[in-house]
This record gives sequence, structure tokens and C-alpha cells, in this order.
Amino acid sequence: MILVKIVSIVCFAITILTACSKVDPVPISECKKVVSHVKKVLAKQAPSRSEMLKQCKAASDEARGCVLVADKPMKILKCDF
Repeated sequence: MILVKIVSIVCFAITILTACSKVDPVPISECKKVVSHVKKVLAKQAPSRSEMLKQCKAASDEARGCVLVADKPMKILKCDF
């Protein structure tokens, strides 16, 4: 009985983590939008726009998507940006 509950919880956790880790890819043409979003989230802690634009263009579509859905500085740091 306990084993069944543990397996159920683990399966649920894996499902949630998998669903949350998928983001829509964002093309390089949306870098200005991504940079503006980062500026808004990081405020005074944000690097310069030119530096972020350079990073954005070098990042993958998935990394840009990750950054665009991040709503806290620590979430941005978790993206491969």
C-alpha cells in the first residue's frame, strides 16, 4: 500500500516536472522582446542591452523561450542563456 502511494507520487512529480520544463521556442527575431523582458525582471541588476542582445542572439530558441517565461531573477539564471 505504501509502495503504491510512493510510486503514484513519483509519477505525478515526474509528470509535473516534464510539463513545466517545456517552453515554446522563441526565434532570434524576438531578441528585443526577450531583452526587454529581462530588463523588466532584473531591473537595476540587468546587464546592458547590447550585452544581453549579444547573449540572446547566441542562445538557442529554447533558452530564449525559457527566459521569456521566467518571472523571477533566479528563474532566468536557470535558463541556458
